[in-house]
Amino acid sequence: MFDLDLGSIASWIKERGYGTVAVQLPEGLKADALRISDLLAESTSAKIIILGDPCYGACDLFADHRRYADALVHFGHSPIHPQENDEDVMFIEARADPDIDDPVKKAAERLPKKVGLLATVQYVGLIPKAKAILEGAGKEVFVGKGDRRIFHPGQVLGCNFSAAESVNDDVEAFLYLGEGDFHPLAAAFGAKKEMLVLNPLTGELRSVDDAKERMLRKRFAVIESAKAAESFLVIVCMKAGQDRSSSADVLIEKIKERGKKAYKVVINEIGPDALLPYRVDAYISTACPRIAMDDSARYPKPMLTVTEAEIALGLREWEGYEFDAIR
Repeated sequence: MFDLDLGSIASWIKERGYGTVAVQLPEGLKADALRISDLLAESTSAKIIILGDPCYGACDLFADHRRYADALVHFGHSPIHPQENDEDVMFIEARADPDIDDPVKKAAERLPKKVGLLATVQYVGLIPKAKAILEGAGKEVFVGKGDRRIFHPGQVLGCNFSAAESVNDDVEAFLYLGEGDFHPLAAAFGAKKEMLVLNPLTGELRSVDDAKERMLRKRFAVIESAKAAESFLVIVCMKAGQDRSSSADVLIEKIKERGKKAYKVVINEIGPDALLPYRVDAYISTACPRIAMDDSARYPKPMLTVTEAEIALGLREWEGYEFDAIR
């Protein structure tokens, strides 16, 4: 289904003379790891090393790859600044190109006059085609340019919706091209406009409004339960794309100013087992905000994002809840 462009990878390896190359794949592509390894080894004579740790985004880029290889091929994601400046790292975005003509034409019937277009990286290449179809149906279409973490116009990350923000005042609703709720939920929290999701593979069109409301109710309950906390574990992630150590330091000072205890812990893989030894009343993740928002039920204590912690501490109000975007 996805174009992994193995020919271009092989040419890059041979042209640059790499003897050992590490390959990093997201969970959904790891079933192809052995096939990719065989093909690249046969076509380049390089030694191929498969990186087996979990990988969910470009923020999980294995920055220490030079300990094991001369170069790294990272599959499935576009670079997050400043990753694009490493000449020994190649990003392969794993694009899909299904036929979306009829689904977009049908979606146009449900959309208002002014529409913003968004997509995950796998389908960002469909944005020009979708834009032309919608304009042919009489719509005014806007594709926003994100901040430095966003590589393509209209692209959305699970932690960053700046492409939507940049055109939010120009549109009445957004059409997101992709699967699932992970990425469009982030955009829905930030854009505060109707967010319709069009699955390019099935043609299904739906709103994420119900999913957003369910998430807000859950987050309200977690924040309320954390208001009585007297001690907090402030978590910093070692991964370059998620490291917000300075934000953690600021938050720790705010916690201490309110007469409460705060401890800073640096972790690579954040999970319930990793936090069990620390006897505190609540956790605050300065890493990917989705660790707290999507997985909070897995933790024995309230797990908050940075902005949610500020609500629990009385530093901001619940009204106008803000998604903890990484900029």
